[in-house]
Amino acid sequence: MALVKLQTQHFRNLLSAPVEFSPSFNLLYGANGSGKTSVLEAIGYLGLGRSFRVSRHQAVVAHGQSKLTVFGALDSGLLAQASSEKVEHRIGISRDVSLKETQLRVDGEAVRSLSFLAMHLPVSVIDPGVFDIVAGGPGKRRQFLDWLVFHVEPSFSALWQQVQRVTSQRNQMLRNGRLDESLMRVWDSQYGALAESLSDIRETVFHRFKIAFESVLAELDAPWVEGLKMDFYPGWDRSTALTEVLVNHREQERRMGHTLYGPNRADIRLKFGGRPVAETFSRGQQKTLVILMKIAQGKVLSDLGKQVTFLLDDINAELDVRHRVMLARNLQELRCQVFITSIEHPEPDTLWHDGDTPEYRMFHVEHGQLTEE
Repeated sequence: MALVKLQTQHFRNLLSAPVEFSPSFNLLYGANGSGKTSVLEAIGYLGLGRSFRVSRHQAVVAHGQSKLTVFGALDSGLLAQASSEKVEHRIGISRDVSLKETQLRVDGEAVRSLSFLAMHLPVSVIDPGVFDIVAGGPGKRRQFLDWLVFHVEPSFSALWQQVQRVTSQRNQMLRNGRLDESLMRVWDSQYGALAESLSDIRETVFHRFKIAFESVLAELDAPWVEGLKMDFYPGWDRSTALTEVLVNHREQERRMGHTLYGPNRADIRLKFGGRPVAETFSRGQQKTLVILMKIAQGKVLSDLGKQVTFLLDDINAELDVRHRVMLARNLQELRCQVFITSIEHPEPDTLWHDGDTPEYRMFHVEHGQLTEE
């Protein structure tokens, strides 16, 4: 699916007029504060159910308003066997921040879960904060993997919610001081069974991702390629049953007051020469690595017939020309939908200097209004 029409109401400084986009590349430029990043943020709302910039929904609603709405029309995208400009789905999200209410709609019907929107529009963000996937903690890499797992395996979302509920119950008991060991073992048993199922799914998807990543990596001419190692850590040593691990570390968890082993501690471990890449790679090398990981994500979904919508926010500030060309070329080959923002007027000939320029639309953004050029 590709987002071919966007309309917002009371979303930051964006005007409410509908805008039509290309299912291929969309280039947006304008001064700081013009609203170009807000456009990406609104698209992200449809695919993620939240802002990729801030955690508070109140910060996104236009000044003086209490409710925002984002609507999108999707067509079959570039990966469809037969090209068609027919709208396949209409999705929308509305948030009333004063009442703390959310309404979700797909094709005119109310739905309960954000997953119904997300499955129609896989959105992947590449902005300055994304490079923390390598330099940041395990949570960043776990979130990165789980986004892919969600779009590959439909059962993952419900299973992960069950794991979260049981983890919360365990944590509450661990913080209570005196433990009821018999009751704790009941929660351990539930947690262990769910953790095994969840980790099986994660490992299967990670294997797909690693194959895609290695194929992308093979095309890169860099001295560090041969020494790079990527492995999945499920959150405990799976040679031992998780229930046994929990019993053996009961006192440690009681002192800490929360669950220390299991899928909530999973990680993608990236090492070079036996040491974490966060310690051995330069900032530039880390950026290259993250770009390749994002491309590999898109490749996995592309191979499954799913088109990803990539949101590239102000990449000129983070990536040099060589990296921008590499990213644009790979995304073009994946037949993804791409939105790129920049302060300067885009120069398509710079991104696609070999003459194989894809179909694209260009927009100037000013005071929340998009004008197509």
